[in-house]
Amino acid sequence: MLRMVLLISLALFAGVAQAQLPELSSTLPQGSAERGRLVFAPCRTCHYPEAYVGHNNGPNLSGIFGMVAGKQKGFRYYSETFAQAEFVWTPQLMYAWLEAPMEMFPDTTMMSLGVPDPQDRADLIAYLLQATAVQVEQ
Repeated sequence: MLRMVLLISLALFAGVAQAQLPELSSTLPQGSAERGRLVFAPCRTCHYPEAYVGHNNGPNLSGIFGMVAGKQKGFRYYSETFAQAEFVWTPQLMYAWLEAPMEMFPDTTMMSLGVPDPQDRADLIAYLLQATAVQVEQ
């Protein structure tokens, strides 16, 4: 997995588009959104999944999957890497990122060592998929 993180890191620092990123596994370990909510608790210091709350020290995560990284409207504190990013957040990329964010993007302003346990990461992704889904009003 570290090899994958390094490949992604090199690709992203080179400013390449999503299509040029190395192939990520399309399958993730089965996660539990309920357990993931607990894994997310320390992340809430800087990030909120609910759109109505807005940004904090980190960008709001509402609708994060499918968004181009570093482009949350109204958030002004992205690192240079994220400000120039051209990749789209997917659950697989988020899973790789959360393994070791400081290794993947050394200039990140995110103050986290990541989520080293694969099951905790899978649970966190399951939670984020549920909690950050954009609700369409009828």
